[in-house]
Amino acid sequence: MRTILIYRNVFRSFIFVIGFIAPLHAQTGDSVAVARRVAAAAALAVKEYALGVPPAGGVVTDSEEVKEGRLFIDQARAALPGLPAAARGHSDSALQVIRALFDRTAAPAQITPVAQALAQRLAQDLGAEIEPVAPQGEGAALARGAAVFQSACASCHGASGRGDGPAARGIVPPPANLTDAAVMGAKSRVDLYRQLLLGVARTAMPAFERTLADSDRWAVAAYVQTLQYGGSREAAVFAAVRRQLDSAVTTRSGDVAFDAYMTFEGVESAVQARQPALASRIENEFRELRERAASGDVTAVHRQLLGDLENAERAVTDKSSTANLFVQSFLLLVREGFEAILIIAALMTFLTKAGAAERRGEVAWGAWAGVAASVVTAILFELLIETTPGQRDALEGITMLVAVVVLFFVSYWLLSKVEADRWTAFLKQRVHAALSSGSALALASVAFLAVYREGVETILFYKALLVSGGSGDAGPVVLGVVLGAVALVALYVGIMRLGMRIPMKLFFAVTGALLYYMAFVFAGKGIAELQEGRVIGTTVVPALEWLRVPFLGVYPTLQSLALQGLLVALAIAAALVMRFKPSAVSHQPSA
Repeated sequence: MRTILIYRNVFRSFIFVIGFIAPLHAQTGDSVAVARRVAAAAALAVKEYALGVPPAGGVVTDSEEVKEGRLFIDQARAALPGLPAAARGHSDSALQVIRALFDRTAAPAQITPVAQALAQRLAQDLGAEIEPVAPQGEGAALARGAAVFQSACASCHGASGRGDGPAARGIVPPPANLTDAAVMGAKSRVDLYRQLLLGVARTAMPAFERTLADSDRWAVAAYVQTLQYGGSREAAVFAAVRRQLDSAVTTRSGDVAFDAYMTFEGVESAVQARQPALASRIENEFRELRERAASGDVTAVHRQLLGDLENAERAVTDKSSTANLFVQSFLLLVREGFEAILIIAALMTFLTKAGAAERRGEVAWGAWAGVAASVVTAILFELLIETTPGQRDALEGITMLVAVVVLFFVSYWLLSKVEADRWTAFLKQRVHAALSSGSALALASVAFLAVYREGVETILFYKALLVSGGSGDAGPVVLGVVLGAVALVALYVGIMRLGMRIPMKLFFAVTGALLYYMAFVFAGKGIAELQEGRVIGTTVVPALEWLRVPFLGVYPTLQSLALQGLLVALAIAAALVMRFKPSAVSHQPSA
């Protein structure tokens, strides 16, 4: 079986080389196209070699990658007859030098300049641009790239690029998972374009030089770059900028730092539109990094630049799910209103059984007063934030963190009420305390406090929810409020008129988990708001730069991860307390 696989791979390699050089005879005189293939094959050879040899050289860590590099060199040499005689000679010499460096397991940094010099010399000899240059207008290119990918690539790579297409079964080696960061590595758009141009050695991927237009190859390359980032071009650009920055700091190269800034220009206008001051600050930090790269200490400016790039990426790429915002908004209002309804219903029921049904109006007046006070509080709260626009990020961040504290304790309190008898005992305690004096004010005040307490919590939670969603995402939140209000009315009628019984254990378990989830999200996004307002620093954890899950409020910064880690630890501690706490212990209401 192993022998069969070896022969199969040799046969594929032979077909690949034949497919590579066959067009040369059909395109007599097209020496520029041949030169571009030679330069592209040499560049890909160095890229593949670098994947199998560490930066210092001297040892092969992945022999398959090095073999692919050698095969690309062979393909480049096979194409040399299509070049003019003068260009053919020096090109063959350069390719032999690269091959010899491969054989000596030289450091990749020693080989890259040889391939670059080859491309530059070919450009001089032929008087034409040899290195591929990506076209402008990537927004339109992504849409086109997605369409071409589905028609030309999805059969093997799958609709989402995971290598699970219908034709993937039986292919050895299997199609690459284009969403896997380890597979994609640091491949640039130019690298992907070259692979589309030439195909990939020893795989089933063909060359698309003659089957796809040049613009389509660029479009597919742009689209494939985004697959490991959920289809976000901006996220792909920020990732490329970070890789170039790391290289600039490692090599102490101002030129590489400049390249990183040129890459950042792909998203600079979007950052400028949302955070003008942040965009200007990043531009100044890039300039300072370039100036210090050769001789100065770049540690501080590099750290600051990484932090500001993190804030910029959030501003540009964070997009809340409409469905997620709607569900949170709906369940939030239902949960906050339901507790007040239960207390009001208990009061009404007690009055009826006590033969004092005429006093139910006092409870109703107290409840409506609580609603009115909540509305007034919401207006005052919004006016407070609007009066200080310069500190809006800081105030919104503080609001979200206050919401985190309240949400966590409310979720713990709810989870401690999963036993129906505990909830019933709590309700009786509240009702008897309110009615013990027999005064109208006592009844009205219990209803008022029950509604107003939930109202204040609701205001706080909804403000945090709106901040987490962004200014353009109020629609699903408002829809959730409207439908939540309808659901509350239905619950009230069902409980009061129809004697409906609610499965308390399930209700509190679900809503408690929801509130904890929201606390976790608000913790990450609240810290992010404070970082954008420059109230606290943004310390990016380089090893966790891949850890970015906006819908969970997870970002690779020390500050946000520390707070969310604390919440996880507290949740575990709370679960252990509830697990071993005697059921007879009384519980207090939520804050």
